[in-house]
Amino acid sequence: MSKEFPLCPELREEAKQEAQDLMNEFKKKMENLAKEILSQLYCDTAMYIESDSWSNFRNEIMLGFSKYGNRKLQADYAFARIRQTIFEEHREEIIKEIQEDIVKENESLKKQLHDLREFHRRYKED
Repeated sequence: MSKEFPLCPELREEAKQEAQDLMNEFKKKMENLAKEILSQLYCDTAMYIESDSWSNFRNEIMLGFSKYGNRKLQADYAFARIRQTIFEEHREEIIKEIQEDIVKENESLKKQLHDLREFHRRYKED
């Protein structure tokens, strides 16, 4: 028995070993559990975290490109320079794509107009 703490007897050697074995087993189980949890987190969740972070970053960049009024909040000089460089280096492609977008929009509007006319024509017949 300890003289400092008379109410706390010392363990015998076999009890010390048993306690140490119990702690070692606990440690091993905790390490395995931690590895399993981290593995699941890495495999099952990390791609969503990375994807979400990338989406947030991409959205910030896209705001700078698409909302010119946002330039005061989003590094005016940097986005102006990026837009200018893209326009200068890809002017012909951009103009062609804008023309294609206008043609697609025109076709869509024609279809909507046609559908509305058909709807009104049928509505009048009923």
